[in-house]
Amino acid sequence: MSSTYKSKLRSASRAKLETTNSGNDSEDNSNPTNTSTDDLTSSDHINNDPQTLLPSPRTPPITDLGETPEYPDLDAFFPPSPYGRRRQQIYGDRFIPLRDEHNFVRDYHLLDSPSSGSRNPYADPEYHSETRHRQRRLSAFFRAEIMGDTSAADEYTMPDGVRQPRRVFHYSNSHQFRRSPSPSLEPSSSPRYQTSRFGDAGLRILSAPHRPARHISRTAIKILDAPELQDDFYLNLVDWGNNDCLAVGLGSCVYLWNANTSRVTKLCDFVNDAVSSVSWAKQGSHLAIGTNKGTVLLWDTETSRRIRTWTGHTSRTGALAWSSNILTSGSRDHKIYHRDVRSPNQYFRKLDEHVQEVCGLKWNEEGTMLASGGNDNNLLIWNSHQDNLLWKFRDHTAAVKAIGWSPHTRGMLASGGGTADKTIKFWNAISGAAISSHDTGSQVCNIAWSKKTNEIVSTHGYASNSDSSSNQVIVWRANNMQRVATLSGHSSRVLYMSLSHDGTTVVTGAGDETLRFWDVFSTAEVIRREPEDRRECLR
Repeated sequence: MSSTYKSKLRSASRAKLETTNSGNDSEDNSNPTNTSTDDLTSSDHINNDPQTLLPSPRTPPITDLGETPEYPDLDAFFPPSPYGRRRQQIYGDRFIPLRDEHNFVRDYHLLDSPSSGSRNPYADPEYHSETRHRQRRLSAFFRAEIMGDTSAADEYTMPDGVRQPRRVFHYSNSHQFRRSPSPSLEPSSSPRYQTSRFGDAGLRILSAPHRPARHISRTAIKILDAPELQDDFYLNLVDWGNNDCLAVGLGSCVYLWNANTSRVTKLCDFVNDAVSSVSWAKQGSHLAIGTNKGTVLLWDTETSRRIRTWTGHTSRTGALAWSSNILTSGSRDHKIYHRDVRSPNQYFRKLDEHVQEVCGLKWNEEGTMLASGGNDNNLLIWNSHQDNLLWKFRDHTAAVKAIGWSPHTRGMLASGGGTADKTIKFWNAISGAAISSHDTGSQVCNIAWSKKTNEIVSTHGYASNSDSSSNQVIVWRANNMQRVATLSGHSSRVLYMSLSHDGTTVVTGAGDETLRFWDVFSTAEVIRREPEDRRECLR
């Protein structure tokens, strides 16, 4: 964020954030009792540096969108694109891949086919994690037994992140040799002899658990009040951008919360239209906003300028997804539009396969496949920016809003079903095969993969019965779906979730009009691998 923009925030007067009420017209939502709250105020802080929330000067309300203003500097933020350019033709029918940018084994499946059951253990993140823990155990054991470093046992058994500095070498004036117990004497007959050839420190290391349990705080590290945060399952009103800024749609307004300064600013107010979705671009400070009337807008948050205004949808736009300079929008009118932000055209591709509202959209990291979920219980996989449908999964029995692509396994996709389904399913998007299905016991609202470990985070709503817990945030191991942690605190369905740019903190929003921040992955051990080691989904 520029120094000019920060100075504007510091000089802004204290003002109460104004929001307008917006009703829910979804047939699958409830209207919980609103609690009295302040204006997006903080009850805790992340970096132990409490800040007063100062909103920026009020922006004028937008009553007439009119024509899109010209923005000549847009080329600096998005790469060149052929979509929407006039009188431009692409000649030739040959495709010559660049050797410096592609890996033939990975991109063109030159080894095992996706349908084969073989797996490479050396590319498995769990394999590398087990190897590192085994090396740590042996290193600590040899230090304790050979060098006589008794602090090695305490250091090994301590959880990660709280280790104290240690001495690498330990010297003494005389060598102490440990004698073996005499076989003629019983161990209990003399206290001078012990039952093992190893010392106490070595025995503690050998008897310690193979992998110390990772500590995850079960309470939120920060809570923000979010008045008028809609309790609607089909909307996406919270997104955390790469600029470490959180965008939240409250009623007809969009607010920005800076994670570094804890300052809140109001970006825009549509007055007669409610916000239905927000999504940050992968680069720069551009934010896409969808409204209840079907309009999609692009804003530059640093200058508070509206860059683009797109129409085409005839109903609310509840899902947005970015792939480089391509913005994809899904609406209640069953349609999906691909829009090039560098083109003056409204859209360059229309996908019309869903028969009910589109509520989930996610691009994979390579930008080669798009996953869309709808209220028709279908999960669709599309080929790049074309209108070619690759796969259509119909195993879910409720709306599919929760969608997440694995950043560790190529082609692996996780999806979650609504109230009548309550399952998390894993798919092979390359071969079109279903991998596994797991019953969670409650409505699945969101799914996000950890950037550091092979784990997923899911948020939940209604439970199947009174015995099952609802309104929870759950961390799972992706390979066997074992629970790592269960986080409670929301009193309503956890409908919104986003992951911070560094991959350590998860923010969730619920119908109880609060935003809660959870420190989930700060103590997790990062999976280290080269880009070419990304393995495909082979199951």
